Amino acid sequence: MPAPGTPRRRSPGSGRGEGPRRGGAGGEGRPRRPEPNREEQRAPRQWGSLARKGTRQLKEPGAASQVWREAVERARGSAPSERWVREERQEKPAPAPNGGARQAGGRRTRPLPPEIGAELSQAVGPSRGSHLAKRLAEATRAYERDRYRDAVRIVKPLAELAPGSAAVRELYGLARYRLGHWNEAIRELEAFRSLSGSFDQHPTLADCYRAKKRWRQVDELWEELRAASPSPELVAEGRIVVAGALADRGRVAEAIAVLEAAKTDRRRPREHHLRIWYALGDLYERAGELSRAREHFRRVVDFDADLYDTAERLAGIG
Repeated sequence: MPAPGTPRRRSPGSGRGEGPRRGGAGGEGRPRRPEPNREEQRAPRQWGSLARKGTRQLKEPGAASQVWREAVERARGSAPSERWVREERQEKPAPAPNGGARQAGGRRTRPLPPEIGAELSQAVGPSRGSHLAKRLAEATRAYERDRYRDAVRIVKPLAELAPGSAAVRELYGLARYRLGHWNEAIRELEAFRSLSGSFDQHPTLADCYRAKKRWRQVDELWEELRAASPSPELVAEGRIVVAGALADRGRVAEAIAVLEAAKTDRRRPREHHLRIWYALGDLYERAGELSRAREHFRRVVDFDADLYDTAERLAGIG
């Protein structure tokens, strides 16, 4: 259970980008969210997105983007803007040890893993690579705190200077994705996919294509991810996205079948199991199978009554 006073986590139906979500494949009854800034595109009113939850910490040794995956993993579960203000007020500036880079507000920027620095040095040379690594660390810090515009501002010139850096293209794509800039996110995440040969961002990329209603690409990415099966968590995210895409097309029964095929542990569920159960409850409610919807929402509530808006959804079914 979350600690008392911890803001509630958003549902897997929170949608892409930062805008309000209501209806769509997720049905009615969800809390309204603040309006996005006008410079951002309004996201489709759909569920299944990774945008507010963030990417998983994949724990793969040597993964180029491990730093911001760890950052998002730690950040998951509380309101980013509130946390940023609280930490900035509580922590006082201290001297940066060993000349470490420092951001505004006196906070030290955590250095990136050596392999990322080596990647950048190989792309632009050792002297410039060191500077780019510091800037990428600053962009990572902004991304960690959900300051996506700042992350884009910092990392965009890095992508222009080092287009062959998988780490740079991935972070740039993720920041664009979280702002709802689908075309730019697709460009960067496709570059990351090509450069790295990784499946890490297949669900995120598929969700971008889903936003553009490019269903063939969604299905192809899901088939690749399912065949590779890099991790249960990652495959679960892919299932949620492809199920949402099927529901978007009115193929609710197929969407349910995709999620029901997932192996979940009813006695000791992990968070991705709870996410799948929530999405299934959502789909069953939409299909009018209220007893099945109630069953899946109840499973979530039994293990975490504060997870998403599940308790409210369950109460609404009666």
